[in-house]
Amino acid sequence: MSKDTVRTGSATGALLLCRAEPASVAPAAHLLREPMLVTGAGGPWSVLVPEGRPWQDGSEPVDRVLTGWATALAVGAPWPALALWWDADRAGFTLASGFRRPVGYVWLADGTPAGEDEAMRTFAARLGLDPVLDVQALDRLTAPDPTRVLDARARLRGLLLVLARAEVALPAGLAPGEPQDRLREAARAHPGARTVAWPGWREAVRAELDAVDASPLGPWLPRSGTSRARALALAQIAVGLPLTVRGLRRRGAGWAAAGALLLAHGAFGLVHDLTRPRD
Repeated sequence: MSKDTVRTGSATGALLLCRAEPASVAPAAHLLREPMLVTGAGGPWSVLVPEGRPWQDGSEPVDRVLTGWATALAVGAPWPALALWWDADRAGFTLASGFRRPVGYVWLADGTPAGEDEAMRTFAARLGLDPVLDVQALDRLTAPDPTRVLDARARLRGLLLVLARAEVALPAGLAPGEPQDRLREAARAHPGARTVAWPGWREAVRAELDAVDASPLGPWLPRSGTSRARALALAQIAVGLPLTVRGLRRRGAGWAAAGALLLAHGAFGLVHDLTRPRD
């Protein structure tokens, strides 16, 4: 069995955490065009459980897909997105926030750290974690474990324990190490779970415009009819187009989704500019 086959098999799984309520996350997740379930994950957090087709069919590794999705979700939103992923060889996470470069960490299957210590400190700073207690706990997750008690998935569970102080609380059954089909079953059983499916462009545009108006950033966004509003929309299109082309050329589902989401945000911005009344 090839390494790629192993890394895309039933041992592979992923979760996406967003620091926003499900009602705010769902409109952005629609544009990923991947069947998902979304439900609350403690405090202001939501968790997205994808179906997992891009890595189950072997077209792309799970870490690459999740990095692109997290970037796509966060680049046009006022909240960060955290991707947790694991396969037969490794496990890790990626944090995306706005237009900043994503930061992440990786452990080999036996728990051997394979990332940069500075990444953990950047991760803590971007989430506003305690610079002493939480950073010390995160540093322990990057330290070697001669006893081999902490494998990669145990390290991810340790990460979630630290995030519990930031109000993250995954529903029962959503734990690192579970295969994707079990994660979906557990999410579906949660009373607050809702399905995220591609509704078509017309419905997506309407949902996105409504979400923009209702979001906390709504009063701070450039007003319709201003040169700043048009410049922001055109900038998103200018950045999104090469990302989409890059993703399609390299068969990168995650980066293609990030580019498509930027294009969509830019297009929605132009539509918003044309359809919303001027002051």
